[in-house]
Amino acid sequence: MGGHMADIRIRKRKRMRSKDIRALAEGLRDAFGIDTVSEDDPVDMAESTDFDLFFVGPDILGLVYEGKPFLTVRGLLRYRPEKRAVTVDMGAVPYVTNGADVMGPGIVDADPDISEGDLVWIRDVKNMVPIAVGVALRDAEGLRSKEKGKAIATLHNVGDKLWKAGE
Repeated sequence: MGGHMADIRIRKRKRMRSKDIRALAEGLRDAFGIDTVSEDDPVDMAESTDFDLFFVGPDILGLVYEGKPFLTVRGLLRYRPEKRAVTVDMGAVPYVTNGADVMGPGIVDADPDISEGDLVWIRDVKNMVPIAVGVALRDAEGLRSKEKGKAIATLHNVGDKLWKAGE
């Protein structure tokens, strides 16, 4: 998954209408249980290579994957949610920050409300800071089981083109 982010292109960026921002804020509240964007924010939506992105001012704070809005790593750093988090051990960090998928044995903890197919975010066990966003290939119990194999398909990580687009 990580590889083809190499050529991120951002097209058709335009300011969102209030009711669309409201719907976006609701989708994010469903995922994270907190308030993020509001109608008073200058929110833009744009198309990119793998998913739609949304900006708040100059920063890419979120993405929409298969119709579901989620925060980017930058958005996670700004709004600091707790929900949908998966914690990995320090051994997994270099792989995940290089765009590798998350393997079961590297997972230390996972939000118990995660279902298979949910968008989730990944943090390291030492600093608890977000390092990536991906799609859960197992439910919370499966994520915590340490079972071998792919547990999360990484969509976006610290250091990728989407992250760099915000520097």
